[in-house]
Amino acid sequence: MIQQVTVSTASKIYSVLGNNSSLVPLAMKDIANSCGLTAASYMAGDSHEGKDRFIDEFGTQAIWLFGIPVYKKALDLAMFKPMGFDPKVDARILKKQDILKAAQEFAANDEILKGLTKVAANQSKYKYMTIAKFAASTLLTCASYFGLTKFRHKYTENQIKKEYFEKQQQKGKDVSFMDGANSGANIPFSSAFADVHRKNNKNVTFTGGVQDFIFDPVKNLMLVDATITGERLSHSRNPQDFFGYVIKEGSFWAFMYLAGPMISKALEKRADAKGTSIDLDARVIESPMLKNAIADGSIKSHLEAFKAADVSDVNIYKYAVNPKTNNLLVEFAKMSDIIEVVDKKAKVQIADTRRYIDLGDLRGVASKVEKLLTQFEGSGESIDVFMDVIRKAKRSAIRTNIGSCIGALGVLAPAIMLISRKLSPDSEYQVKKDVEAKLAKEQRLDTKGLRVNA
Repeated sequence: MIQQVTVSTASKIYSVLGNNSSLVPLAMKDIANSCGLTAASYMAGDSHEGKDRFIDEFGTQAIWLFGIPVYKKALDLAMFKPMGFDPKVDARILKKQDILKAAQEFAANDEILKGLTKVAANQSKYKYMTIAKFAASTLLTCASYFGLTKFRHKYTENQIKKEYFEKQQQKGKDVSFMDGANSGANIPFSSAFADVHRKNNKNVTFTGGVQDFIFDPVKNLMLVDATITGERLSHSRNPQDFFGYVIKEGSFWAFMYLAGPMISKALEKRADAKGTSIDLDARVIESPMLKNAIADGSIKSHLEAFKAADVSDVNIYKYAVNPKTNNLLVEFAKMSDIIEVVDKKAKVQIADTRRYIDLGDLRGVASKVEKLLTQFEGSGESIDVFMDVIRKAKRSAIRTNIGSCIGALGVLAPAIMLISRKLSPDSEYQVKKDVEAKLAKEQRLDTKGLRVNA
């Protein structure tokens, strides 16, 4: 059996940063964006605007990153465990019954087999529970954001009021807190929960785009972000607030979700044109297993064996999860997390058949390795020189991708927001002006004895 070699820390880091389905690159981009926008708000307005932006950005970030995973874990404990289901079973394996049977046949231990058997006997129930968990965790995360928005609006209003009355008292005026002055009843705030309309779709299946949103953590977050963007734009407190969110949300969607994969594909295409394919996972590219197998020519026999096994979906699946399979392409798929394993620290890693295997990605490993082998044979270079060029090109592409997105979100977008505010006819923080104007009007009415409760 092939034993996994120790993967370097650097290759692990580059693998995570180069993974478009990982939350880590998104977190890095969002931190840069939040820091830049908060700094710009302090420079454009005052401490009230800066604090308001800080709560909005970093509070939303915490909910955005941890909301769905935490709620899903809670729902696993509340829904799945009491009913005897193993929540680690991926419902996508129920799409093909022959693969479901193979998953049971090659279960690594009795616990995994028991979980698969339970799900296999209750397939419809498990599918609907999976959909319910996805919907509930997404909606609860959105609701948490709405709660944060209401808190932020109220907190900012109260801080502005406090400062306003302190200034009035310093001027020697007799200022009293009128009925309702602290309640914020006369100041419009986001009715965040009022406009959430839920649509039930009884025909949801694990196909196409639907399954992507359910099982891909990045696309799952896109649903949350769509709600956040809609809430921010539709419940902006004034035109200044709205325009700021147009810049913020536009740049966020462009460089958080769209630009990264596009830049990645463009850099891979450019590398291919140079005869240096970099579309394999960084851990595979930097693994001595790949380098040695290409050097001694043994990779060819592994490719031939893989192709011979690939006569149908269920055949290649069985070949990939069979503990007796001794093939480098399968090990590379495990190294790339295409095939998830029971214990990553084990010397011989066994597939966890509860997990879904994208057979397209599995076959892609073989085609990418074969392409790399062809490029090496035509390069005329030594294996050391060739693989060093590939490694450096892969790292450079990942740094370029992440760096450009972080620069756009952390520097460019905040700079555009700051410049647009400074060049506007009225650059003062509009929320503060609105609150102070409202309080001043109430004071005048109260002084004349004309004020009535709203």
